[in-house]
Order: sequence, then C-alpha cells, then structure tokens
Amino acid sequence: MVKEITLIILLFNGELKLPSIPFEGTVMECLDYGNELRIEHATHNEEQNIWYMNHGPGTWQGFICE
Repeated sequence: MVKEITLIILLFNGELKLPSIPFEGTVMECLDYGNELRIEHATHNEEQNIWYMNHGPGTWQGFICE
C-alpha cells in the first residue's frame, strides 16, 4: 500500500525539489496518478525530449511511490 507520492523536479539553478503529496492506494494507482500529475503540471518539448514545468523554473524528472 502506497502512503505518499514524491515528485522529482530539477530546478534550472541545479537544485532538486522533492515535494510530497499524501496518497492512499496501490502501486498501480500511484503510477497512474503520477502520470496524471505530470500531464497536468508539465509540458513536453518533443525537440528536446524533456518535460518543462508549467508554473516554475524547472523540469519534471519523475516521481516515487512510497
């Protein structure tokens, strides 16, 4: 059972930001939710193959289901 999801965001100044969001569910549900968060909060640049955050100076690197 997953208790929280931690986002991995790399800021342009080189800092790593790891905000956590409470989450109750299975690993598969967490993976689906993480994908929804990525689509909601970041935009994919196909030319560079990178996800840029919509509101903030950084890139989406992934997430961890804990």
